[in-house]
Amino acid sequence: MERLKHVISARQFDDPEFLLGLFESANAMDRDDKFRALTDPLRGRILATLFYEPSTRTRFSFEAAMQKLGGGVLTAENMRESSSATKGETIADTVRIVSGYADAIAIRHFEQGTAAEAARISPVPIINAGDGVGEHPTQALTDVYTIKKELGRLSGLRVALVGDLLNGRTIHSLLPLLCLYKDVQFDLISPWQLRLPLKHREYLLEKHATFRESEKLGSEVLEQADVLYITRVQKERFASAEEYESVKDAYILDAAMANRLKPEAIIMHALPRVNEISPEVDDNARAAYFRQAKNGLYIRMALLKYLLA
Repeated sequence: MERLKHVISARQFDDPEFLLGLFESANAMDRDDKFRALTDPLRGRILATLFYEPSTRTRFSFEAAMQKLGGGVLTAENMRESSSATKGETIADTVRIVSGYADAIAIRHFEQGTAAEAARISPVPIINAGDGVGEHPTQALTDVYTIKKELGRLSGLRVALVGDLLNGRTIHSLLPLLCLYKDVQFDLISPWQLRLPLKHREYLLEKHATFRESEKLGSEVLEQADVLYITRVQKERFASAEEYESVKDAYILDAAMANRLKPEAIIMHALPRVNEISPEVDDNARAAYFRQAKNGLYIRMALLKYLLA
């Protein structure tokens, strides 16, 4: 795989061997962090985190990752309301300015394509931390890393993706990564209004991936899934409260449903959750979503080291 300067789309990661190396690096970061044996390969480097949408896990994990590697952070958690954007400054101008202060920029924006626009003019690496309903590539890397850690394999999986597949940028980025591996089958479960967009279904067909679509999260799906990936219905993407209310409770995973999964299956969620996974599921050994969130720290450490060391 050609060396990356920017990280904009999961489709850039088209080499399973590269992913294996990134996962090994993340494992090393995890191990060294536990034993307080981390070095400072990014000492003197600075990461700017420009977030035009709310974030907890992504922003904190990027900032913690940079600091654990010995670097520094410039952060703006509410760029939409507390930066020069309120005065009309364009993304292009913001990136030109910030790139003079930082060695890399992680950007989250409410408009799809913003990270790609920033990358076209930035002299420093741009990392897409979520662009509207577009992609979230570092979350997808975290997700695949989590599956590998939990199940020990990435081939021969049955993966059920449940919820808001229309707006779920984590799903849009996860699909191309899982398509790199053999015999991965997908169950796409959503209300018809939140169906996976056509371009992503066409991508699955192009890759000869096996997938089924349904509005029902039934026994067949639960009992066959190796990975049950639940997504939040994204209230902020709806045109009206009425539209959101009509689908927000479409799927709620409770303890009884979780226990119908295979013992070795895992339950994933990029978080935050609203009500789509009952808190009673948290104590189930299959519930991997909090471990998944922690894994994001080490994946982002490995990625920052790759880009900047």
